[in-house]
Amino acid sequence: MTQEREQRQGDEPCAGLEVYRVGGAVRDALLGWPVKDTDWVVVGATPEAMRQRGFRPVGRDFPVFLHPETHEEYALARTERKSGHGYTGFVVHASPEVTLEEDLARRDLTINAMAESLDGALVDPFDGRRDLDDRLLRHVSPAFVEDPLRVLRTARFLARYAGLGFRIAEPTQALMRQLADSGELDHLVAERVWVETEKALGEPEPRHYFDALAACGALERLMPALNEAGGDALERALVRMTRLPEALSGSPCWRWGRLVEALSAPARKALEERLKLPNDYRDAGHQLASTRQLASSLAQGGDRSAPSIAMDWLDGIDAWRRGERVAPLLAVLALRRPGDAERLALGYRTALALSPRDLLDEGFKGAALGQELRHRRLAVLEDAWR
Repeated sequence: MTQEREQRQGDEPCAGLEVYRVGGAVRDALLGWPVKDTDWVVVGATPEAMRQRGFRPVGRDFPVFLHPETHEEYALARTERKSGHGYTGFVVHASPEVTLEEDLARRDLTINAMAESLDGALVDPFDGRRDLDDRLLRHVSPAFVEDPLRVLRTARFLARYAGLGFRIAEPTQALMRQLADSGELDHLVAERVWVETEKALGEPEPRHYFDALAACGALERLMPALNEAGGDALERALVRMTRLPEALSGSPCWRWGRLVEALSAPARKALEERLKLPNDYRDAGHQLASTRQLASSLAQGGDRSAPSIAMDWLDGIDAWRRGERVAPLLAVLALRRPGDAERLALGYRTALALSPRDLLDEGFKGAALGQELRHRRLAVLEDAWR
């Protein structure tokens, strides 16, 4: 980082500005965690001064600028005052008089309220470094309760850092419960809830996100279908979410599918509509629910019924046109029924080679062609179970 500091100090657009690296970049560098994005705060400057230096304004609600060369974000120091409900209900004040400490004070957690000057000096007015060492997620101030999104963000940071031993401070948990009880969470739009949830699904230990939301009462408000599963059912879903074949283990989409696969179809649909899920997440939930039912039916039906059960499953997931779906779903099936998964994979590959064109050449047409193709595919699956 020394070389980067030297480059910054010689950065012509920033020359003469009071600039600090802030937030996640400082936190993750101190943790030895990969730093993906770097944000900067500028103290004592005006929008006009930034534009004169070549910075391009991009902020709609407050002054944020892109560096003319690095394209990193530089925000003018600002304060916020609560003016309404939800995470958007704030009046923002940015001016040259706003101090760095005032800017840091509006942030959610102490570990996110640290700054670093261009010469590498740490500015830490709220003891974020101590909380990093103590592995503690702690709110900066009582203003934490002014933004309901902070409940989800805190839970997401737990999902990221739980493997390092982090925990949520009890006073912060109390504020999260207060937010859940206040009804403020109801003002979060579905898209914003999903953005945080999708990020959490990509973290190293996503179950901690849902555990934390359940513990403070937020899961009941935001994802009632999951909360209604309750107790052992929710615990099984959280365990299942991280039990995926190696090739799928880090996928947020497949983790979500495993989380919801045991829900009833109406409950799953209600959750999809509530969160306005993207289609790939909806599909993952439906396909894994179908595969879960396949495993149960194979266990109950025995080898004699297996070919027709497998055929119905292949038709149900549109395997003949969407072949890319089959391999990952069979890998999940193999976690419960490895022998059946192997036989189904063999039968599917062979049945896929059957050509409708050959049947046309044999004289089959219309509905008769479809019936014959299904009959021959089923015969191939029967061979696989012999």
